[in-house]
Amino acid sequence: MEWLKYMKKADYFLLSVVLALFAIGLMAIRVATNTENFVAGESSSFMMKQALAFGLGMVGMLLLTMIDYKTLGEYWIHIFVLSIVVLLLVYVPGLGIVNKGTRGWIDLRVMEFQTSEIAKLGFILSFAKLLDRRSRRLNKLVDVLPVIGFVAIPVFFVFIQPDLGQSLVFIFIAAGMLFMAGLHMKYYFSLLGAFVVGFPIFWNYFMKDFQKNRIITVFNPANDPLGDGYHALQSMITIGSGGMFGKGTAAENTMTRLNFLPAQWTDFIFSVISETAGFVGAAIVLVLLMLFLFRLLKDAKSARDEFGTLIISGVFFMFLFQIFENIGMTLGIMPITGITLPFLSYGGSSLLTNLLAVGLVINVHMRRHQINF
Repeated sequence: MEWLKYMKKADYFLLSVVLALFAIGLMAIRVATNTENFVAGESSSFMMKQALAFGLGMVGMLLLTMIDYKTLGEYWIHIFVLSIVVLLLVYVPGLGIVNKGTRGWIDLRVMEFQTSEIAKLGFILSFAKLLDRRSRRLNKLVDVLPVIGFVAIPVFFVFIQPDLGQSLVFIFIAAGMLFMAGLHMKYYFSLLGAFVVGFPIFWNYFMKDFQKNRIITVFNPANDPLGDGYHALQSMITIGSGGMFGKGTAAENTMTRLNFLPAQWTDFIFSVISETAGFVGAAIVLVLLMLFLFRLLKDAKSARDEFGTLIISGVFFMFLFQIFENIGMTLGIMPITGITLPFLSYGGSSLLTNLLAVGLVINVHMRRHQINF
């Protein structure tokens, strides 16, 4: 079977890093949910759900590698339209639900799924094909404007949910892929200038109060220590309390055990790891994440065509932003947006999407020596 021949060339080092991160995350989720705010046995339930999501993600990854990414590229318009439809499902009565003030989830009965997660993969695949088709035609404004319009559609539908964090992920992915596709730097400077000029209007007329407060909190979390600054302050205290080697999972693990840290099994899982395993444990996680990102760059470089390179580049920029934003917000240097830490945070939809993204990378990498006809 031809697929089995290609699987021998899959990036198993990348898979090993993913497996190591998931294992660390599973242990951290155990620590984060084995506290006074959870009933007996609930921690095991969290771990089982996360393990189930990982299993489903691995199956999805395997199935995705069976379809040549060039074949997927032939249906790029269909994939893009389907991604927009998925984003609109949150407005279907009885299906879409509001979670933490954001209408970005659908209730599948067995689990709640964040639609923007899977839409990111559809966007990466379809945008990569669009840029591949427009190769060397990104120097004139008339060529760039349709591309910007293409990006603006999913960003708009995610932003009005409202989900500023995921909107920024889409924008960062697009900006990175355009850079890899050869977009002239003058457009980046122009967009930066437009952002500076338009930011006051955006701030006053489009941003919600809670989104403004999250940005303000970055500069002075102590200004409202029991309100908007609470999450950031508690996270920084938790990270610092771990010291060099951590407190382990014993009673001394006070910040986590006594639930001073909000959302400690999802958004602030890095803080839990830092308190439990200290600077050493946090450094190991950072090294693994860096190895993961560098491996993505290596795979992007070795792809057999520009389309494959752009796919992996999109996945790289997606993970780069999520990792930097999540760890940054736990350290108090980035606004709190609710973006999870890949492979480590609890969350079925994010874990499933991340594994499918790795599946896209492996799909491209394993066919890097395939002959084009």
